[in-house]
Amino acid sequence: MNAVEEHDEYFVQKRNAAGTLGLSCLQKVVAAFRLLAYGVAADALDEYICIGESTALEALRKFAVAVVEIFGQEYMRLPNEEDTARLLEIGASRGFPGMLGSIDCMHWSWKNCPTTWHGMYRGHKKEPTIILEAVASKDLWIWHSFFGMPGSHNDINVLQRSPIFARLAEGEGPQVNFNINGKDYSMGYYLADGIYPSWATFVKTIPEPQGNKKKYFAKAQEACRKNVERAFGVLQSRFAIVRGPARLWDEESLGNIMRACIIMHNMIVEDERDEYTDEYDCDYDDMGAKVTVSHNEAPELEAFIQNYKNIKNKETHTRLQADLIEHLWNYHPDLYSLD
Repeated sequence: MNAVEEHDEYFVQKRNAAGTLGLSCLQKVVAAFRLLAYGVAADALDEYICIGESTALEALRKFAVAVVEIFGQEYMRLPNEEDTARLLEIGASRGFPGMLGSIDCMHWSWKNCPTTWHGMYRGHKKEPTIILEAVASKDLWIWHSFFGMPGSHNDINVLQRSPIFARLAEGEGPQVNFNINGKDYSMGYYLADGIYPSWATFVKTIPEPQGNKKKYFAKAQEACRKNVERAFGVLQSRFAIVRGPARLWDEESLGNIMRACIIMHNMIVEDERDEYTDEYDCDYDDMGAKVTVSHNEAPELEAFIQNYKNIKNKETHTRLQADLIEHLWNYHPDLYSLD
């Protein structure tokens, strides 16, 4: 509350022309938090906080913007070298060397979507939705988020517009080197479900595995891939506003609210990390600042094309999956049970 009050003049308590004190910063912040945490209508706050509907909505919009501007650089940063090393260590301990997390998409229902946009925002859910793409680790920290694509898109369309692999293709991502079954790889990967393409940066499950090795791999992959699903569930349970249908009218405000919820979700993960991450050294306080993109030196076109081809290399994807199947079966038979 103090950070928001110092950042935005709107939250400073003032007197009107008659000398009467207006709403305090605490009232406005509590109103915003109740809208985020409980998902209630704005006119339901008047009796408890003594604040009007329009003022509560304005406080919510400005609070979300302030949270993103103040804390976004720290809690929505990209993994730096230390973060990447820790993620790789966690992945290796679970039988997946080189794993950086799991990726998936979530739909947020948009109740007050303008009628003229219904066709664009309506997909398989038969109602207007907005898509959130996220990458999460085992501790449920959301390392990447891309929000705003209309609900008529599927995960592949969202991926084509997501900045996550554009950075890798331009050589801006952290260097990842690991070895599986005596073979060296120089690009980390994410666990994904079956709709994602067979790229070198994805490891998918096997739909109908035949044989104990492939069954064991499918069970292990699905057990680790659920991290992003758990992150979505915890995010929705903590902030009911993203679980229920969105009542606001403009997409920009919805984007700020979603980003603010992700930032506060990561804050809670950082605060409660000792309760469920004792087996890993998760010292978030020593992590670096947000990774910035430098435009001083543009990569050569041929190098860019080559890197992008490596990302979309299906042969590397197939070879990586085969090596992981053997690696899990030979070195981690006790992590997952086939019973």
